[in-house]
Amino acid sequence: MRLAVLDKDRCQPKMCGVQCIKFCPRVRTGDETIIMGEDEKPVISEELCVGCGICVKRCPFDAIIIIGLPEKLKEPTHRYGKNGFALYGLPVPTVGKVSGILGPNGIGKSTAVNILSGTLKPNLGKGRIGWEEILEHYSGSVIHDYLESVSKGRIKISQKPQYVDMIPKKFKGKVSKLLSKTDDRGILKELMSRLDIENILDHKIEELSGGELQRVALAACVAKEADFYFIDEISPKIMARASIL
Repeated sequence: MRLAVLDKDRCQPKMCGVQCIKFCPRVRTGDETIIMGEDEKPVISEELCVGCGICVKRCPFDAIIIIGLPEKLKEPTHRYGKNGFALYGLPVPTVGKVSGILGPNGIGKSTAVNILSGTLKPNLGKGRIGWEEILEHYSGSVIHDYLESVSKGRIKISQKPQYVDMIPKKFKGKVSKLLSKTDDRGILKELMSRLDIENILDHKIEELSGGELQRVALAACVAKEADFYFIDEISPKIMARASIL
């Protein structure tokens, strides 16, 4: 069993002459192991791929990844289309405990967080599906009850976004105005002191540096009243400052 992942942003078939198709041994024998899709990007058949790695080596844009698996996995939790990134499995949030997901970029940390926070509905690799099918799939598993609560809005979530540089595009005004809307727990004053953002309260959001935006976003997230807090892309140093959950 293999997973074939194509980075469509990197893939430039008009510039490379689709070398992945031209040099694929299976294609040369007549199989449709790699074909052109409707979006004019290659589509790799994971069932027919033999894992020779020639397409990976021939691609001048490093757009193809072929992953050999020791055994066939069950249905993915979520997949971003044919030859798109696939996530298998989810951590289970537990009340009163802190869980961390560690790993390099691109392994699905943010996808998992978005599913658990209710921002993204898991599609089980099937495209668009409803919650009824999702919950039936997870029936009897430890995460079923949690996902059911998310689907019915029973859980209150507070989430710090991964890309804090998007905040100035969605909010205009001073830091103090943004934070004043979030202090459900009455801990904002202590948070501002711990995160060292008291001196930037009168600054406009669009004037902040990346590090300052991280700290403001974290304060806004933690100050809210919620059952679960999801904090994406945060340094241990900053998190230690705000460890008053």
